[in-house]
Amino acid sequence: MLYIVGLGLGDERDITVRGLDAVRSCSRIYMEAYTSLLSLGLDPAALANLEKLYGKEITVADREMVEDRVDQVLSKAADTDVAFLVVGDPFGATTHTDLVVRAKKMGVEVKVIHNASVMNAIGVCGLQLYRYGETISIPFFTDEWRPDSFYEKIQNNRKLGLHTLCLLDIRVKEPTWESLARGKKVYEPPRFMTVNTAISQLFEVEEARGGSAYGRDTLCIGVARLGSDDQKIVAGPMEKLLDVDFGPPLHCLIIVGETHPLEEEMLEFYMIK
Repeated sequence: MLYIVGLGLGDERDITVRGLDAVRSCSRIYMEAYTSLLSLGLDPAALANLEKLYGKEITVADREMVEDRVDQVLSKAADTDVAFLVVGDPFGATTHTDLVVRAKKMGVEVKVIHNASVMNAIGVCGLQLYRYGETISIPFFTDEWRPDSFYEKIQNNRKLGLHTLCLLDIRVKEPTWESLARGKKVYEPPRFMTVNTAISQLFEVEEARGGSAYGRDTLCIGVARLGSDDQKIVAGPMEKLLDVDFGPPLHCLIIVGETHPLEEEMLEFYMIK
């Protein structure tokens, strides 16, 4: 059996009782660590906390393992119970849908145990979940690569009066371009996009596109460490959020569409005064 277990958003205690039972029954435990991270990160002490609570040794599954060597994990699940831990909910990323497809094609039985994810926990900011349009991802810009295909999605959401949830890039164990060219991988230090960086990039794209999808006065909400005890939520004009220190990762951003009076009442609690 392959158990795909959602861990929730905060720390090691956010796993469900069903999820914890599954993990403790498995002989091998893998933790996916590139589409998202728990607030406690991946330092050895934090991993030790997970292992202490779960009573199992955890193997961190980086991007290379998940994308290139996941069949090794699945082959083990053909003979024994294996748990694959995912921050948030298992289907918060298409990577994990691909994992299920591969497992089923190999004849491996799969059981999914759900948990809270950014896609539903974001309701804490007061915007109603059914008033969101298509979610977008904003990657880090580089000198050579400045993708802006998300712009049309924001524009379409705004035309329909819908809110846009922007998921911000995280880069964990990413090889440098120079090392790839030399054939020997050297990895970048971990990076996590801030609300401030995302807004700066969005301004650059709007200036280049000129479609008035949003502007400096557009109401936005910056969210940091969603689901943690020290989560931070600040609402205000996009330009003013540039000056807010949201603290440690992970961050996300919401571009607000048309609002219902009840949404406006909730937003008042988070508005920059």
